[in-house]
Amino acid sequence: MEAWEFGRTVRRWRDRAAPETVGLPVGRRRRAAGLRREELAAIAGISAEYVTRLEQGRATAPSAQVVEALARALRLSHAERDLLYQLAGHAAPGPGIVPSRLTPSVQRLLDRLAHTPVVVYDATWTLVLANAPYDALMGATSAWRGIERNAIWRNLLGPASRVVHTAREQADHEARLVADLRLTASRYPADRSLRRLVSDLAAQSTRFAELWDSDIPPPPPDPSKRKTIEHPAVGRITLDCDTLVVALDDLRITVYTAEPGTDDADRLALALVLGTQTLVD
Repeated sequence: MEAWEFGRTVRRWRDRAAPETVGLPVGRRRRAAGLRREELAAIAGISAEYVTRLEQGRATAPSAQVVEALARALRLSHAERDLLYQLAGHAAPGPGIVPSRLTPSVQRLLDRLAHTPVVVYDATWTLVLANAPYDALMGATSAWRGIERNAIWRNLLGPASRVVHTAREQADHEARLVADLRLTASRYPADRSLRRLVSDLAAQSTRFAELWDSDIPPPPPDPSKRKTIEHPAVGRITLDCDTLVVALDDLRITVYTAEPGTDDADRLALALVLGTQTLVD
């Protein structure tokens, strides 16, 4: 294969991707039929400059994580996704690798929740997708790179989140996440990326290493399933927080909702309006 065939293929598929199919508004003055580079980059969680370099053949060795992110953002079929991996010089993920693909049925579910804050993680608690309402509620995720996209890293080592936790609640939350990752590692012993994640977390966080080696069972699931978010524009919002597990695809989908007619519902609606306001050209 020519070294730039990967980039040319991404460009062709970007040109054919209709903005409305990925949840983007279509303005009357829009000249491009497909996605702009900046739009693809934002959806995939990579930089627009890197997308440009890939398409121009100046970057020719994208990681498997970048390939998966582009395949997901472009809504590729299974065969197209496998081809993109091949063009990048990678084997397509097999049954022993933690899946991070959004199947068409899961994507349709997410499309129906386009106005509700939703975030999707794979079985390593690495971000797969966060929709615009989630970013409006919790803060933008599009600039996260590499291990920054992992929820365990963010809870143990990242900047403070908008979720309000007591010290005990935070400690229990960390213990649950690490225990779940340990179960994931037992299901995917051949996944080298997972082993590298565990090694990196252990090297960077003493707390992670202690939890990973601990024989103490994790706390039971939080029965309340409620979270309080400190939003910078509208103040505190207490929401129902439900995590749905897609068993066959091993994904975790977390949805944030408020009871209709409550002050929290009003504050959530205002936070989403303020956070998702954009100029449509």
